[in-house]
Amino acid sequence: MFTRDSISGYLTNLAAAVSYPFETWRGTIGLVLVTVATYILLILSTMPEFSLQMLGDGLHWFEYVLVSLTETVYRTDGWSGLAVIVLYALLSGVAVVNIVAQLQIVGLSSLTDLSGVVPGLLASGCASCGAGLLGFLGFAGGLAVLPYDGALLRVGGLALLVFFLGRAGHPERCAITTEATK
Repeated sequence: MFTRDSISGYLTNLAAAVSYPFETWRGTIGLVLVTVATYILLILSTMPEFSLQMLGDGLHWFEYVLVSLTETVYRTDGWSGLAVIVLYALLSGVAVVNIVAQLQIVGLSSLTDLSGVVPGLLASGCASCGAGLLGFLGFAGGLAVLPYDGALLRVGGLALLVFFLGRAGHPERCAITTEATK
């Protein structure tokens, strides 16, 4: 099933995928921008109605909403809930930078490697209700009946991101080893 070589190869690909955005300034800036945007979106999705009402009154409430919802996540789920959101935002940033790099290098045919990231991007994130971005799509009620308040869904989304990043590897290198390269 799993051999020591396949696991070490997977971990090598995962390390290469995670380290790729830090190879250039452009990749690092893209990672930071996507990570911050994802964090903001995930924090705002913890209480969508509150976020929409406050931001509908004006963007001067943005800082208050962001700080109060971050505090709410910390008070309801503690450091683990906040860590899940930060880790999810960071892995999303890595995935987006790698997808953009693969699109620039290979073209549209490279999207088959990272097509499994989409369910992880949609299903994870929200630390207070377990719905993540699906709450914005109207699925929060259905996800509320899941055991552990949707924590398994968040962990599953993170596992999908880690799995497909490790499977894709470094965007500029081929992750498939042939007999000639062994």
